[in-house]
Amino acid sequence: MPRIRKGATRTQARRRKLRQARGYWGTKSRHKQQAKVALTRAGQFAYRDRRARRRDFRRLWITRITAACRMRNSRYSRFINGMQRAGVLLNRKMLSQIAIDDPKAFDQLVELAEANTTAQATSASK
Repeated sequence: MPRIRKGATRTQARRRKLRQARGYWGTKSRHKQQAKVALTRAGQFAYRDRRARRRDFRRLWITRITAACRMRNSRYSRFINGMQRAGVLLNRKMLSQIAIDDPKAFDQLVELAEANTTAQATSASK
């Protein structure tokens, strides 16, 4: 049986790696081994940063809600607690969008949250 040398398959694999590494600086876009290392690292950073992006956006939404609550003489923690007790199932992304786009609706949400927080506090003290 003749020996197989993987000529076309190996060339295709090399081209695929170099095509993925197009735009990288220096030898990373020209040499197969350097491209392989660069692609592995890029994949690790991409995986890590997809998760970091979710954390960053949540932090941004909380900051926006906090600022909107402070403008209405309330606190973020009391607002979220009151929303949970009222049974309002809006996530932080939607709350921050409402605070930006529709301030009157956000005023009503703050009033609802404050009413539930104070009502719960008075019933607990009795």
